[in-house]
Amino acid sequence: MNDRTTDPGRPSPEALLRAAAQEGKGRLKIFLGAAPGVGKTWEMLTEGRQRRDAGVDVVVGIVETHGRRETEALVLGHEVTPRRVVEHRGHSLGEMDLDAILARAPRLVLVDELAHTNDTGSRHPKRYQDVEELLDAGIDVYSTLNIQHVESLNDVVASFTRVRVRETVPDSILEQAEIEVVDIPPDELIERLREGKVYVPHEATRALGHFFSKSNLTALRELALRRAAQAVDAQMLEHVRANALAGSFAVGERIVVAVSEHPHAAGLVRAGKRLADALKAPWAAVHIETQRNQHFTDADRRQLADTLALASRLGAETASIPATGVAEGIRDYCRNARATQIVIGKSSRSWWFELRHGSVVDRLVRTIGEVAVHVMPSGEPVSTVPAGNTRGERARGHWGRPVDYVWTLMMVCALTVLGRLLVEAIDLGNIALLYLVPVMFAAATFGLRAGLFAGLASSLAYNFFFLPPTGTLTVNNPENVISILVLLGVAIVTSQFAARVKAQADLAGSSSRQNAALASFSRQLTAAATQDELMQAICADVARLLDVRTALLLPSTNGPNLQAAYPPEDRLDQIELAAAQWAIDNEQPAGRGSSTLTASDWLFHPLRASAASGRGVLGVLGIAREDAGDPLRSDQVPLLMSLLDQASIALDRMALEEESQKARQVGERDRLRSALLSSVSHDLRTPLTTIISAAQELRKHSSSDLVEAIDTEAQRLNRFVANLLDMARVEAGALPMKVEATDLFDAVAGAVHDTRASLHGRPVEVDIVPDIPLVRLDPVLLHHCLINLLDNAGRYGDPGTPIVIRCRRLPDALALSVIDHGPGIPPGQEKRVFETFTRLEGSDRVRHGTGLGLAIVKGFAEAMGLTVEAANTDDPAGATSPGITGARFTIRIPEHLIIAHLDSEDVP
Repeated sequence: MNDRTTDPGRPSPEALLRAAAQEGKGRLKIFLGAAPGVGKTWEMLTEGRQRRDAGVDVVVGIVETHGRRETEALVLGHEVTPRRVVEHRGHSLGEMDLDAILARAPRLVLVDELAHTNDTGSRHPKRYQDVEELLDAGIDVYSTLNIQHVESLNDVVASFTRVRVRETVPDSILEQAEIEVVDIPPDELIERLREGKVYVPHEATRALGHFFSKSNLTALRELALRRAAQAVDAQMLEHVRANALAGSFAVGERIVVAVSEHPHAAGLVRAGKRLADALKAPWAAVHIETQRNQHFTDADRRQLADTLALASRLGAETASIPATGVAEGIRDYCRNARATQIVIGKSSRSWWFELRHGSVVDRLVRTIGEVAVHVMPSGEPVSTVPAGNTRGERARGHWGRPVDYVWTLMMVCALTVLGRLLVEAIDLGNIALLYLVPVMFAAATFGLRAGLFAGLASSLAYNFFFLPPTGTLTVNNPENVISILVLLGVAIVTSQFAARVKAQADLAGSSSRQNAALASFSRQLTAAATQDELMQAICADVARLLDVRTALLLPSTNGPNLQAAYPPEDRLDQIELAAAQWAIDNEQPAGRGSSTLTASDWLFHPLRASAASGRGVLGVLGIAREDAGDPLRSDQVPLLMSLLDQASIALDRMALEEESQKARQVGERDRLRSALLSSVSHDLRTPLTTIISAAQELRKHSSSDLVEAIDTEAQRLNRFVANLLDMARVEAGALPMKVEATDLFDAVAGAVHDTRASLHGRPVEVDIVPDIPLVRLDPVLLHHCLINLLDNAGRYGDPGTPIVIRCRRLPDALALSVIDHGPGIPPGQEKRVFETFTRLEGSDRVRHGTGLGLAIVKGFAEAMGLTVEAANTDDPAGATSPGITGARFTIRIPEHLIIAHLDSEDVP
């Protein structure tokens, strides 16, 4: 829960600070589209040309024309910054030259494709980070973005397009940008695709069948329009808050639900949720803290906490606002939040109660202004006295403590004695003023009713002891009657003001104490360096602030695991562990004081991760008291909720930091392993070359078995070193590729020829249809893949059985398979066989091998845009031994790499 006490009559300090932070920075404008092809780049270039014609210094930082002639024509005439050339996997790529643009320092720069990922060697990994640096330098930027690249909408888009976008942009970028939606109807975009104005015709046909369906485009279009409207609405609110403008500015609906401690408030929250969903609007649940909160029972406070927790789970912003009155607090909050609709409940109260205290709903309707008020009846009368109190407790809560009136009466007596001593020195009017002192003191210290009692006692004492005839309550002079009435009236008014100031001071003090506790708690969590220190700090601070015992448990496969406690706990009983597990599974409190497993002495609250991280429940925090009573007092519930929120954020942050550290360690380990592989392979290559050359020379002069063995083993060792070197290149991403038209039949024949010695006479059956088309691949990498697959089949297949190489045309690909007739792959190991240095256990056929061959096949295939998979088969190739099982390794060549008609550009 948060406290919002901003005065709507003055500018928001936070908004002013954010506006000041933008001074001196460039302005960002994003051309937002629902999908590729709507004309974002065209619109950006057109507006850039208009700005250039108006005298603005405009430079093109980077624009992707994708071969569209109309777009290329718009680039002509602009000053274009040359791209920075980057070498990647043997290819020369062009990236935006950030340093050149900063040195040129134009007034406006055009940067296409904001979500682009920069190549290795760039200063920033993402292009939007380049844009942020340009903005910090005071340069305005125009850029383009598709709605599926917005971080918060990534899961939503993937849910209906079935495509997970990897390149995303944080929502904060859109929040600081001016947004222009570039939109065309889905039918028109589909027609542009068919005409080849977005993709080349072959790719356009596939796109129309998948991502660019009319239903997907319509949904993306709606997302783009709604996200743009949200950004504009947020910027408008920021402006009106910074300038303290009056009015709700209801261009978008914003809903506030007023909740109280009554059970029917949960119904108000659900009604507000339904209204917000229907209007697609943000909403908030707010409770107004007044002096009456001091008289809440434990049940009232628990009910209020449950209601606010329900609102938070349903997606509302929750707030608890101190105010002098409920209507005034709701009105001020709605003005600050620029709310357009309010949902409030109206309880059934007696006419006498409303005559004395008025109706909150009526006052709100009269003073709220142009805001719609939804009044929901509670359906049952609400008692004006907290339930569960005895008559004596009601009297004490309503009228205060008897000792307060005793002290008040003693002060009146003291002032009476002082007045009698001064009666000869001052006139009666000044003595009457003296009686205002106990009135103000009693009202400020003990409350309104004690102040009224002081006023009445002061009037009687003034009449009895000072007005003639003294010693009686009779008043002879009419002027003295007026003096008594004035004194009594001033006492009443003064008591009311003093009591109101006291109530405000009490609320402010309570709020400041809670804020100070939360600030101290936050500092302790920030100072923790490890997860163990963090968990111990959470337990220690919660125990100190709430005066309870605490325990923090994390979920594991064996149930909740106790990680920290204060005071230290060795273990928890089974009933406590069951309650903790229930809280983890259901994301709800469990244990004493909740509605589940109340036999436990502990109350467990779940610590939930943020919705964006998708981690669910991180752990549970248990609290208990030494006397085995209820773990929490009712007034501690709001503070506990805030502490739980901060603890969840800290645990989530620590988990992310540990995962990041592990990722860095894995990266460093892989880097060292690649360096080792590269070093070893290069150091072995030179002596091996010498040995092989010497063995070949010896074979010319001698045909002994010893020379043959030396040559064979040297060749095998040479292949091993080559595999090491290839694996190092795969992991380093440094595979040079020369893509050209490749005949699969020739590629297979070459691989069979080069492996005839290592296959030891194993027959190879080639089953490739004559009309198989050419493919656009790197023939050298494909040759390496086939050699390793044939070598693997020769080592694992049954002696004397054939190895089958088969190629067939599928609806969307070519499938090139190598099949052995051997024991096959153990169930569940189909993916593991492609891991580096993996050799399947339990096979007596493998006398040698490194476990690198299949990993190299996978790396080379993926570098060419292919996929490779392993499975078992029952002789699908129709070989000479029907029914024999074996392993089948299939390389799938996708449709876009198949050459249907040989063009001049495909000729090597």
